[in-house]
Amino acid sequence: MTKTKFTTLDSLSLQGIDEDAELIPLMTPEDEEEINNEELPEVLPILPLRNTVLFPGVVIPITAGRDKSIKLLDDANLGNKTIGVVSQKEEEIENPTSNDINQVGVVARILRVLKMPDGNTTVILQGKKRFEISDILQEEPYIKAKITAVPEARPAKESKEFGAIIESIKELALEIIKESPNIPSEASFAIKNIESNSFLINFVSSNLNLPIGEKQKILEINDLKDRALSALKYMNVEFQKLELRNDIQSKVQHDMSKQQREYFLHQQMKTIQEELGGVSHEDEIEEMKTRSKDKKWSKKVKEHFEKELSKMRRMNPQVAEYSIQRNYLDLFLDLPWNKFSKDKFDLKRAMKILDRDHYGLDEVKKRIIEYLAVLKLRNDMKSPILCLYGPPGVGKTSLGKSVAEALGREYVRISLGGLRDEAEIRGHRKTYIGAMPGRIIQSLKKAGTSNPVFVLDEIDKLSAGNQGDPSSALLEVLDPEQNSEFHDNFLEMGFDLSKVMFIATSNSLNTIQPALRDRMEIINVTGYTIEEKVEIAKQHLLPKQLVEHGLDKSHLKIAKAQLEKIVEGYTRESGVRGLEKQIAKMVRYAAKNIAMEEAYNIKVTNEDIIEILGAPKLERDKYENNDVAGVVTGLAWTSVGGDILFIESILSKGKGNLTITGNLGKVMKESATIAMEYIKANADELGIDPTIFEKYNVHIHVPEGATPKDGPSAGVTMLTSLVSLFTQRKVKKSLAMTGEITLRGKVLPVGGIKEKILAAKRARIKEIMLCEDNRRDIDEIKPEYLKGLKFHYVKEMSEVLQTALTKEKVKNAKTL
Repeated sequence: MTKTKFTTLDSLSLQGIDEDAELIPLMTPEDEEEINNEELPEVLPILPLRNTVLFPGVVIPITAGRDKSIKLLDDANLGNKTIGVVSQKEEEIENPTSNDINQVGVVARILRVLKMPDGNTTVILQGKKRFEISDILQEEPYIKAKITAVPEARPAKESKEFGAIIESIKELALEIIKESPNIPSEASFAIKNIESNSFLINFVSSNLNLPIGEKQKILEINDLKDRALSALKYMNVEFQKLELRNDIQSKVQHDMSKQQREYFLHQQMKTIQEELGGVSHEDEIEEMKTRSKDKKWSKKVKEHFEKELSKMRRMNPQVAEYSIQRNYLDLFLDLPWNKFSKDKFDLKRAMKILDRDHYGLDEVKKRIIEYLAVLKLRNDMKSPILCLYGPPGVGKTSLGKSVAEALGREYVRISLGGLRDEAEIRGHRKTYIGAMPGRIIQSLKKAGTSNPVFVLDEIDKLSAGNQGDPSSALLEVLDPEQNSEFHDNFLEMGFDLSKVMFIATSNSLNTIQPALRDRMEIINVTGYTIEEKVEIAKQHLLPKQLVEHGLDKSHLKIAKAQLEKIVEGYTRESGVRGLEKQIAKMVRYAAKNIAMEEAYNIKVTNEDIIEILGAPKLERDKYENNDVAGVVTGLAWTSVGGDILFIESILSKGKGNLTITGNLGKVMKESATIAMEYIKANADELGIDPTIFEKYNVHIHVPEGATPKDGPSAGVTMLTSLVSLFTQRKVKKSLAMTGEITLRGKVLPVGGIKEKILAAKRARIKEIMLCEDNRRDIDEIKPEYLKGLKFHYVKEMSEVLQTALTKEKVKNAKTL
């Protein structure tokens, strides 16, 4: 007997049996003939089977757990190893009696008995011949019965019909093995190697997927041909079910496997994220859905959000687009859609706040109060776009905070200086890697309301680059007629900016795009007078610096006279930023002495100022004497406010050449040329010998050559300087002038009048000469600013010379 592996159609596994165990091979016709010739014993112990039916020739493993069954197997294994095997009528019966078992069974031979670790006994049985119980002899300790053989009708060997049935069984069995995923492919070898027809029928019947009762009926069929037909019928039904099941599975397998794969992956990701302390994909979506319920969205915005949330639900969290989509929806939820802070319409309180934080700036305060008054009456007014225009350090930016407090609104600020990317205003399209919303939308998200006070700082310092022109992008932001639907590329939805109060700041209007300037209401924030600077230093700057340096007002006191000395001698700006630095030096000096426990003057004196700040640096701005011909004081506007400048001219022997120095721009050089040509054309009226122009060279110089100077304002100053030079007449004392000239002898108006007036006061000027058309600018200035000044308004150059030049000659006048 050769070693062989035991194989059945349902892939029965024998736990604990070595795969090289010596088992009975598949039955051959000779084995079948030998079994048929054996005589059955008259009496056999009967082993009831709970959930299977043994067929003749078939080898099966049986696990015995009942005490009666184990006793029977032990006794039989010690004897002739032959037992009777029958199936129970009811599987649930634990201790079957003779009435609970079928009458037809199979005589079986015990091939091997194995004791399992769990206490059960596994026995390998091979069926031989069918029998029928004729009489029960005993019930204990196990059933014993008299048996009789059951005859089996076999068809003739030459029967073609039977042969065809056998071939059909083989073919169908091979098809079932091929189609069924639960039957190992090795089973096909077993089918092909079966030579006995009766064993093939019994082997197939034993492995059919049928209830025990149906298998028992097949066993009880005496005619082998009828048994074969019955088995073939059940096999056909089984094959049709298998085909139908496989067909259905093939249709849904792809979708199901894909869905299951994604489901399992998502579940694994969810578990990993929870282990790491994060939030799972589904939890994120649910959280967003919950947050969206409280939003005051329009129907259009709500539909857009739900569409984008649905898109995120379908996305794989591992792809790059998922994080962009999540950031997009987070922004959508964080933006203050239709969320407004309540305005405070107490105008007196608002005025107190503005006066408390800013000294002066009356025009700006007046405009803010006007806006509040109108808003109080209408309550739905579109916010204005204010542009505070003026030199640095006058409080333009900090004014925004005071306005926000006065209105009871949130305050946000962005600096536009050097901005050259349009996407900084409008945002990036969210299809790009690293996409983000523009700074307008980001700031509104930070503010938390749709109506904050929004300061656009340094709007004049925007610049165009390769990424577009941000000043053009601001056109929509700052247009009250368009910004109710401001489109941000990242947001992809219109956002209402019409309730935002925009306040822009600028040092110069020349660099602002004309279309952008047209959308804003320009408010000129001029420089401060000496008196205003002293008050600002006393009320704001000194207390602020004391706090920042850890001191209080008892540690340092600076009187108004000393503050005025600091302003006059150490600052020349229109604002107060430089003044604050000088005061900070004074406070640091006090802090150092306190820390080192050294004595110092709490009440600052003039000597202390010189000791701490050094000698006054700006005395050169004071008016210079009029003892030299050709030196005239002019007034100029600079980016830091007003300033005075000195025009000097001198004659030297030559051929009438004109030289101009002092880092002057094109316009200023042209003003000198115009003045020179006017004098030449009107030499007789001015009392000048025309031959002078051919004998002498003229050199005009404006000191401080390191400072660029340009503009038409110095026209009248140059004219006066040249006439004074040619006539050697003195210029009136403590006089400064500004104005543009023409070849026809006209004097034209210029700008920056208030800054120039303040510069004149700082320089101790007493009289100022202006164009008649500039009278309206003087009328707008507060009378206290004009105290101690006398104004001369002129229209013609002849009036300038008549007023500015005295008849007195300068000392040591040249003879020309």
